[in-house]
Amino acid sequence: MVWFVELLKSNPLLLLFVVAAIGYPLGRVRLFGHSLGVAAVLFAGLAIGALDPDLKLPEVVYTLGLVLFVYTIGLSSGAGFFASFQRKGVRDNLLIVGMLMVAALAVAGVQYAFGLRPTLAAGLFAGSLTNTPALAAVLEQIKTIAPADARDQLLTDPVIGYSIAYPIGVIGMIVTMATLQRIWRVDYTSEAQGLRDLGAMGQKLVNRTVRITRPEISLLTVDELLRAKQWRVIFGRTLRNGQMMLVDGVTHLQQGDLVSLIGTEGEIAEAAAFLGEMTDERLELDRSKLDFRRIFVSNPRVVGRPLRELQLPQRYGALVTRVRRGDMELLPHGEMVLELGDRVRVVALRDRMDEVSDFFGDSYRALSEIDILTFSLGLAMGLLLGMIPFPLPGDTTFRLGVAGGPLVMALILGARERTGPLVWNIPYSANLTLRQIGLVLFLAGVGTRSGYAFVSTFSQSGGVVLFIAGALITCGVAFLTLWIGHKLLHIPMSLLIGMLAGLQTQPAVLAFALEQTKNDAPNIGYATVYPMAMIAKILLAQALILFLR
Repeated sequence: MVWFVELLKSNPLLLLFVVAAIGYPLGRVRLFGHSLGVAAVLFAGLAIGALDPDLKLPEVVYTLGLVLFVYTIGLSSGAGFFASFQRKGVRDNLLIVGMLMVAALAVAGVQYAFGLRPTLAAGLFAGSLTNTPALAAVLEQIKTIAPADARDQLLTDPVIGYSIAYPIGVIGMIVTMATLQRIWRVDYTSEAQGLRDLGAMGQKLVNRTVRITRPEISLLTVDELLRAKQWRVIFGRTLRNGQMMLVDGVTHLQQGDLVSLIGTEGEIAEAAAFLGEMTDERLELDRSKLDFRRIFVSNPRVVGRPLRELQLPQRYGALVTRVRRGDMELLPHGEMVLELGDRVRVVALRDRMDEVSDFFGDSYRALSEIDILTFSLGLAMGLLLGMIPFPLPGDTTFRLGVAGGPLVMALILGARERTGPLVWNIPYSANLTLRQIGLVLFLAGVGTRSGYAFVSTFSQSGGVVLFIAGALITCGVAFLTLWIGHKLLHIPMSLLIGMLAGLQTQPAVLAFALEQTKNDAPNIGYATVYPMAMIAKILLAQALILFLR
């Protein structure tokens, strides 16, 4: 065993892959109906790191992982993040900031009850909420206000409090989340259907043929019908007097026409009840004049622009009827913005289908390549943003750091999609791959660097008290956030557990949330509150030092 530990100490790359190889399969093991997923890499890192003080990965490993993870999350969540503020994003952020203030008050209570040094209490706050930037801010503040003869001791205190509370800060959130979702019997699949506007969940789309029986339908164009009735359906093709035609926004449907509708069963049934009657005809199977094909979107000139701007009916006599993004199938609309890696189902004249295919690109090989220029440029701008000092009262400054800077920049770039010829988003599959790699790097790095400190300091400096207090604060804040959010504010649990991960600014908790929901709703909740939670925790950690003296 000793020789193996020495081997790992001398070879950080081997240590990284051993931690990943042990943790990742453990995350697949299901206990009581739940599994940790990739978050298990963190606990494998803690266990291995506890064996020796030098058995830890270089800081750059987890920093690189964190940057990759938050940047790819931001790119995919940018549009949903800004859209949330048109709904209830302000409410969500106020909830999270309120819960963080409750945590700070709880820490102040523990400090008063047990006579802890304020520096230990500040470390407890940062650790129970697993926020390294908050710890860094506390250390910087101590350097400026502590007397020279006590500075070394005071700088050690926050690290001790942080290292003891950090592991339970992760475990407590996950346990609370798993317990409450089981007690409340949350159905994530049903919830996600109501979040389809956020792009969190695909839809089960079908194709049905309807016969028009109402003569007054011809008075309105298809676009006017859709606006008036707010139907979420696509009008595909129509058969009139034996002639098959593609339907576009200016088409006037007539009594006796057969028209194909694409959408969910419920939406099509509602439209059919108004238009006429459902039939057993299958217009979509007639490929004599109009054909259909699934095409990869790999042309950068197509992405980042609303479908309406592409003018497919006018230019090619073509219509996009479905969009597949990853495992999700989405119903297109005029304002939908295509992304690299999407697969579009297109209906067009048979002799023009190759033109349409060339227009979208349809190159699978191109989708395996990342535009290194825009990816690196976006990351560089994010890191620079994280370095900018923002002045605060009391001659202190605040920085977004290596996590907050890239996340905020990615949210902006992901919502913008493109700037002139520069396309900021990356293919969906590449985004998921980079996100997974980044998360594994981050969890393995943090786990190995925290393992030994956790074990060695647990019995020192009131370690038991700090551990119990950290567990109570973490679980208490998690319970209050979920109970108030779900039971009082009626926030869907799919979004709420992502918000809880954002409150914790903790990728491991987000990984567990994604494992439970099997959709992207937690990513949207996480990105919505993460920047505000990061700022609030840094400010509150510094306030604890100032007000508990």
